Amino acid sequence: MVKQSILGRISTLAKANINAMLDKAEDPQKMLDQMVRDYTNNIAEAEAAVAQTIGNLRMIEDDYREDQDASRSWGQKALAASQKADDFRSSGDTASADKFDNLAKVAIERQMDAERQMKSAEPTITSQRDIVERLKTGLDQMKVKRQQLVSKRDELTARAKSAHAQSAVADAVKSIDLLDPTSEVNRFEEKVRREEARVRGQQELASSSLDAQFESLEDLGEQTEVEARLAALKAGQSPAQIESSAAEGQNLQLDYAEDETATRAQA
Repeated sequence: MVKQSILGRISTLAKANINAMLDKAEDPQKMLDQMVRDYTNNIAEAEAAVAQTIGNLRMIEDDYREDQDASRSWGQKALAASQKADDFRSSGDTASADKFDNLAKVAIERQMDAERQMKSAEPTITSQRDIVERLKTGLDQMKVKRQQLVSKRDELTARAKSAHAQSAVADAVKSIDLLDPTSEVNRFEEKVRREEARVRGQQELASSSLDAQFESLEDLGEQTEVEARLAALKAGQSPAQIESSAAEGQNLQLDYAEDETATRAQA
């Protein structure tokens, strides 16, 4: 009964499925800390109870030794009284001999009483010694389980912190994902692309307008040559002379164009 009453109070904690209990906890770390505290307190209570049980055993053992000493002492007194009675009887003093024989009988009765006390205490001492050994073993097992609980708490706490950190990192990476079409960076990039496209469109438009201007200039030059040749014919020049004059003019224009190109290249 003693063993059951001491260790029974912590049997639930000793056999508890820690992971199943943690599933229902809002804050697993706090729950684990509380479990360690409760288990430590239960161990302290068990230690006090075991110490009390050991103390009771030691008291019974002390009483047993006192009965042993009393048995030996009364046995010696009985022997001394018996020897004294024999001495008186040998000397013819029957009254004194009877007196000491009666004292020897009293001593023997006391010795037997002490022996009975010892005999009745022996089963109790044997039982209490067995209980104390079991309690010590149970207490050692409790301490081992407490250490396992502490290690389990530290492991689960570390794993929980690691999982939380990984989740935080994943959230951070997700928030800065440049490929996310809803991100601010992607929208800004799209804005820049539209601006670049607009500039290219303006450049193409400007280039087309410049080409048209040069084409109009070429058309104007050809019309001018037509007018010049017509005027030369009316002035009495032959077609050969007009063609020769036109060729010289084209050569001059080519020379001017080359000079202009060289000048631009140097600039």
